[in-house]
Amino acid sequence: MIMARAMGGLLVLCALVSACSDGSESQTEQVVPAPKPAAVAASDVTTLDGTAIASFTGNAVNGKAVFAQCRACHVTDAGVNMSGPSLHNIVGRMSGTVPGYNYSAANAGAKFVWTKEKLFQHLEKPQRVIPGTKMMFSGIQDAQKRADAIAYLETPS
Repeated sequence: MIMARAMGGLLVLCALVSACSDGSESQTEQVVPAPKPAAVAASDVTTLDGTAIASFTGNAVNGKAVFAQCRACHVTDAGVNMSGPSLHNIVGRMSGTVPGYNYSAANAGAKFVWTKEKLFQHLEKPQRVIPGTKMMFSGIQDAQKRADAIAYLETPS
């Protein structure tokens, strides 16, 4: 009797499994990777926090202190690249164009001018502005600190 119930349960289980099948011998689930987020348009300078650099007065002295966290990868000296490109004269420069630096495909293909507004947006969350960048920095959430860092980049000393 117990054997008959076990066989019956096994038959029910087989019926349920085969009902989910399309009849093929082997089913493999295809994993579709999540789509890569689109880069923010070159002309778009909106920030996640809704602030704009025009609302802040950057302080270069304070910006030098903020830039200390960037020094692990970047310098402001002309022609000196580290794990990140030189940021010398970045304001007004086309993205992905520092000579001698090996940019990611995402950065090389970004094709926008680094305005103060674009830097302000980028410093908030770099991967939002250039998805696929090799820059492993989560960003500066404090808008005043972003404005200060940009003031320093305009006149590093």
